Amino acid sequence: MRSLVAGILALVVMWPLAVFAQQGGQVSYEEGRHYKTLATPVPTRDPSKIEVVELFWYGCPYCYQLEPLVKEWRKGLQSDVDFRPLAASLNKSWEVHARAFYAAEAMGIEEQIRQPIFDALVRERRPLNDLNALAKFVEELGFDEKVFRGSYNSFAVSAKVKQANESARKYRVSGVPALVVNGKYVIEAGSVGNLQTMLKVADYLIAKERQYPGS
Repeated sequence: MRSLVAGILALVVMWPLAVFAQQGGQVSYEEGRHYKTLATPVPTRDPSKIEVVELFWYGCPYCYQLEPLVKEWRKGLQSDVDFRPLAASLNKSWEVHARAFYAAEAMGIEEQIRQPIFDALVRERRPLNDLNALAKFVEELGFDEKVFRGSYNSFAVSAKVKQANESARKYRVSGVPALVVNGKYVIEAGSVGNLQTMLKVADYLIAKERQYPGS
C-alpha cells in the first residue's frame, strides 16, 4: 500500500512538470479565466508590432501598485512589442485626470509627472480633482502652469479623451487596471487574482501572438 501511495504521489508531482515541458517551459493560462478574447478585435496603432495597452486611472490604488511592476516589466519587452498607456474615463469623475494625462503627454512631460500625480492622489490623498488644483500641482513640479492649462483645454486633448473612451468601450473593460494585448485579449486584475499575474498572462499572450500571428 505504501508503495502504491508513493507511486500516486509521484504521478501527481510529475504531471504538472510534464505539462510544463510540453508547453516549452511556459505556464499556460486559460481563456475565460485569466483573460477574455474580444469577439471583434480592435485595430492597433502599428499592425507590424504586438500592441499592449494599459488602461489606468491616476486615482486608482491598484493602478498605483501596478505602476512600478509595469515600469520594470517594460524593460524586458522585445522590440516587436508596442506598449502604450491609455488613461480611461470609465466614469465622468475620471475625465479630469484623463485630460491631465493627455495634456502632459502633449507637453512631453507625462512620464515625469506620472509618479508624483499617483503619489499625490493615492498615497497623500490630495484633492487634485479640477483643472486649477492640477495646474498648481504641475507648477509645483517645475512645469509651466499656463502651458498646461492651454493643453488641458485644447481641441487635441478633447479628441484624445474621446478616442480613449471609445477604445475603452470597445475593449469592454469593467474596471482598471486592465491590459489589452494586440487588440484581442483583455486581462483584468479582478480575474487573475494579483497584479504580478496580469503581467505573466500578458507575456503568455505576447508569445501566443508571436507563434500564431493573425490568429
